[in-house]
Amino acid sequence: MSHKTDIQIAREAAKRPIQEVGAKLGIGGSDMLPYGHDKAKISQEFINSVQDRPNGKLILVTAINPTPAGEGKTTTTVGLGDGLNRIGKKAAICIREASLGPNFGMKGGAAGGGYAQVVPMEDMNLHFTGDFHAITSAHNLLSAMIDNSIYWGNPLEIDPRRVVWRRVLDMNDRALRDVVTSLGGVANGYPRQTGFDITVASEVMAILCLARDLADLEKRLGDMIVAYTREKKPVYARDIKADGAMTVLLKDAMQPNLVQTLENNPAFVHGGPFANIAHGCNSVIATTTALKLADYVVTEAGFGADLGAEKFMDIKCRKAGIAPDVVVIVATVRAMKMNGGVAKADLGRENVQAVEAGCSNLGRHIANVKSFGVPVLVGINHFSGDTDAEVQAVTDYVAGQGAEAILCKHWADGGAGIEQMAQRVAEVADSGVANFKTLYPDDMPLFEKIETIARNIYHADGVDADGKIRAQLKEWEDQGYGGLPICVAKTQYSFTTDPTRRGAPTGFTLPVREVRLSAGAGFVVAICGEIMTMPGLPRVPASETIRLNDDGLIEGLF
Repeated sequence: MSHKTDIQIAREAAKRPIQEVGAKLGIGGSDMLPYGHDKAKISQEFINSVQDRPNGKLILVTAINPTPAGEGKTTTTVGLGDGLNRIGKKAAICIREASLGPNFGMKGGAAGGGYAQVVPMEDMNLHFTGDFHAITSAHNLLSAMIDNSIYWGNPLEIDPRRVVWRRVLDMNDRALRDVVTSLGGVANGYPRQTGFDITVASEVMAILCLARDLADLEKRLGDMIVAYTREKKPVYARDIKADGAMTVLLKDAMQPNLVQTLENNPAFVHGGPFANIAHGCNSVIATTTALKLADYVVTEAGFGADLGAEKFMDIKCRKAGIAPDVVVIVATVRAMKMNGGVAKADLGRENVQAVEAGCSNLGRHIANVKSFGVPVLVGINHFSGDTDAEVQAVTDYVAGQGAEAILCKHWADGGAGIEQMAQRVAEVADSGVANFKTLYPDDMPLFEKIETIARNIYHADGVDADGKIRAQLKEWEDQGYGGLPICVAKTQYSFTTDPTRRGAPTGFTLPVREVRLSAGAGFVVAICGEIMTMPGLPRVPASETIRLNDDGLIEGLF
């Protein structure tokens, strides 16, 4: 059993030139825009040229609610892609890009782990191909143009107290959550209170991940509401005339990035909205392109199925006209034990009783995902300390829920450790049993949509929202936004808004604190409980131990 760190394993990878990886999917050298030897963007012309092809099968990887023990959702996504290729299938994976903030904070990178990783790991977890920098720049260009319009006589009659467009930075920085700008006198404009969000929470990120092409991108950017007049009339980004320049800044970022797994299989890594505050899926353009090029596409949705899978189905699939053929829910024996009340320090000891006690969280996710009309497999992501009896306890529980669990050892053994799951995934996907349906129809009133998610997915008794929020939703319906889906912002650690409530709680209501209209992305955000759109760094951030070693190699990324 290897005890190498993820970054050591990634560094030892026998990478192939990116042109060879693209060739596996029939992408010619001239259709790739290389970023060095191991990364490339796929040209829009090539993407346009494959649109008449049939789609491959779509496999969604989701998980139970995360615990400090870690579940390994990206690791399983990568491993499953390698496993499918290993059994002779033509498969590609689609994952999100990593945000710098969590890399230097506590969550770490987003490229998988062990022997199921996407490389180059260091680049992916740092600047990569510059997509996030482009999103940050485009977002803040709009911020600058709004304040500039107010400064030069305010022709759009923006009420400075009602500017809803905040600034962004791809860094965890709590000091910027609430700031006052334009201090220092007349020359600097009109002081107003605003703040920063993390780049991955930007509506521009959501738009990049949902837009079909550059024309659609520009239209959606123009549709964003950035402020209101004193009469409470919306002011759009197109009124500021920022949509054209923003599109120019985003033209390369719109093109999907191609990299490779440790086993040299193709991986699209593109876009990265947070799953607890945005919709948590990689870009529509990467997923739909992969479906034209591969027979099987494995993708993931962020955090537990209550957030990631629900938003994948109700936002991404609805907008992109795609549907999953099979869903894999990732669980670990360790996480079952934690849900069963075992402290992190005691996870190493066998405790079948705790495993059984902790399975309720998994059971609820299985039932929830099945309610979308899609078949479910459970992937038990293996850790070396798991005992046979503990694994059997999970397998038996899942069978009792009318689903099938398969032990996956891709972290230690790469594609070879997940062949059994790959076989089953391919069989189920090919069987055509999926009969996908969204949770709610487009024309359901907005508040009822929030209630439907709360009751059917979180199993809450109802929604707690004051009259102001209901009136705001009604106003948006009157303005023609009633058909939009809901994007819930809440903690990832629980079905409730209380991060400490594990398992499958009942007897609670969902408190909606605020609602925001993302008119460009095309959804309404319901902010529930205490959720931060700008995270802070922990007491001992990961950045304290990230450095270059004597050989000029990066240490400390994980």
